[in-house]
Amino acid sequence: MYDVAIIGGGPAGLTAALYSARYGLKTVFFETVDPVSQLSLAAKIENYPGFEGSGMELLEKMKEQAVKAGAEWKLEKVERVERNGETFTVIAEGGEYEAKAIIVATGGKHKEAGIEGESAFIGRGVSYCATCDGNFFRGKKVIVYGSGKEAIEDAIYLHDIGCEVTIVSRTPSFRAEKALVEEVEKRGIPVHYSTTIRKIIGSGKVEKVVAYNREKKEEFEIEADGIFVAIGMRPATDVVAELGVERDSMGYIKVDKEQRTNVEGVFAAGDCCDNPLKQVVTACGDGAVAAYSAYKYLTS
Repeated sequence: MYDVAIIGGGPAGLTAALYSARYGLKTVFFETVDPVSQLSLAAKIENYPGFEGSGMELLEKMKEQAVKAGAEWKLEKVERVERNGETFTVIAEGGEYEAKAIIVATGGKHKEAGIEGESAFIGRGVSYCATCDGNFFRGKKVIVYGSGKEAIEDAIYLHDIGCEVTIVSRTPSFRAEKALVEEVEKRGIPVHYSTTIRKIIGSGKVEKVVAYNREKKEEFEIEADGIFVAIGMRPATDVVAELGVERDSMGYIKVDKEQRTNVEGVFAAGDCCDNPLKQVVTACGDGAVAAYSAYKYLTS
């Protein structure tokens, strides 16, 4: 019987494992390759205090530290979590595990646009995180692909740090509040409405895209050094669906300021939660708070 079972091997889960183990709790954390931690896809991290390197390097350091503190690591996909009286049963590929408390840190996955060449250029011009990768494109031409709040905020951010931004919107108008749209207009950011990106072209890195305007029935090219796909995220929270954990309309787990869910003994941290900023540093903070809350729950 474990005190705490942590589902997820990203920054939130690894921080929770570290803190939980240091509180003296018998801790196990489950890492899976599907979905992979978004951090592992980052070729270079520049916005995590005190560290510069790849996302995978940072994850390995975090994992090593958590295991050194006493947390047990399992490379197994968790299928679901069930309530078993006052404890929980984690049903994973390698067997079933009992725990007194659960921390969900399953993260999420940025939605891919399904563009020809998209996956081939990830890390070579295609990005899903403007805050993470925007600095690499200062002074360069970038496309933001999307129609909603996320796309507009990304475009504004990239413009303000010195990128030459073009927005490609699949819809005939933005799906965001008027004030935000006005910020785009104020900056003079060009927009192609009712347009899809069909193909990404480049030799080793992104150089241009082939786009198609549905209203004009016209195909054309846009030169770009980078493409930021901003069509939303898909949280990986189905694993706790049977527990009755409350989620919002997008599937994100609802938590309070102590990372507690509506189910007693179940906590959540990181990108699977309904928090406004999804960054490595905030995920780590969530993980630390979730571990502390689990400790208080188990010792009260």
